[in-house]
Amino acid sequence: MTAGRRNLGPTITMAHGGGGKAMHDLIDEVFVRRFGATGGREDQARLPLADMLARGDRLAFTTDSYVVDPLFFPGGDIGSLAVNGTINDLAMGGAIPLALSCAVIVEEGLPIDVLDRVAESMRRAADAAGVKIVTGDTKVVNRGAADKLFVNTAGIGVIGSGIDIRADRACPGDAVLVSGFIGDHGATILNARGELGLDAAIASDTQPLHELVQAMLEACADIHCLRDATRGGLASVLNEFARASQVRIVVDETQLPVREEVRGVCAILGLDPLYFANEGKLVAVVPETAARSVLEAMRTHPAGVDSTILGEVHASPTAVVTLRSRFGGERIVDMPIGEQLPRIC
Repeated sequence: MTAGRRNLGPTITMAHGGGGKAMHDLIDEVFVRRFGATGGREDQARLPLADMLARGDRLAFTTDSYVVDPLFFPGGDIGSLAVNGTINDLAMGGAIPLALSCAVIVEEGLPIDVLDRVAESMRRAADAAGVKIVTGDTKVVNRGAADKLFVNTAGIGVIGSGIDIRADRACPGDAVLVSGFIGDHGATILNARGELGLDAAIASDTQPLHELVQAMLEACADIHCLRDATRGGLASVLNEFARASQVRIVVDETQLPVREEVRGVCAILGLDPLYFANEGKLVAVVPETAARSVLEAMRTHPAGVDSTILGEVHASPTAVVTLRSRFGGERIVDMPIGEQLPRIC
């Protein structure tokens, strides 16, 4: 049974954000019905500290907002993207994610069935990752004040003792790894907008990465750097590492995992897949002695079957990323200037 058949009306109205019966019915029928009432319908969720202390010695906390256009696309939607994205932000510090919040800003006139579909997608994504959505908020704005639906998710997790993953820990001699094909999400969103008219079988790579990270940590507890390559793509992440650690990172073009469909989209638009967004790929910097064992651990996990060693870290020149071409030359891979693709997450 859809939300639209549960006496909520067919579309969102300003009354659904007014704090009265219409708003409470919307929250009950769309969100509480999906996520449960973990917080006991209070204004905050209450989480036992003992459960956290049993898993680690530091709390990880993050938040992110999602404004992707279109709301639904091959491989995912704004709901699964919001859940997976926040889980991944926690995971990149080595944290085990425990709980999420969900806040939505809804434009007046949005079909309630669309909101219900997004909430169901969030529930499925959270259940698949073993994480609870424990608190939230709903706001309705006038027509034209937002584009259909914006979602914010915040998350908390626990970092285990001895884990120290930071952008400034890349060292000369370290290996650089990536967990699979790059650029899938950015190419998917662009194609889903119908601007290219391509009949390409491209799907977003949105997925949770926390279990992959835990498998990597079992192979090497001393992972130096981790980041999921979202906006700005692989190029941005590598530059962040190089600048924070004051090192040079060299990437081997022959090891870049890029699907032919993504290469095709880039060729048509004159864009570089290094800058295309991903929503389910991570970049890791690990000691060279542990590179092979970490790679093997990554390839045994479904989220890392296409992992590869992408390059290495050098001492100088500092704060730069270079790409070693298949022909033997090198070029600088700089930070992107501006946004290649708007509204991709």
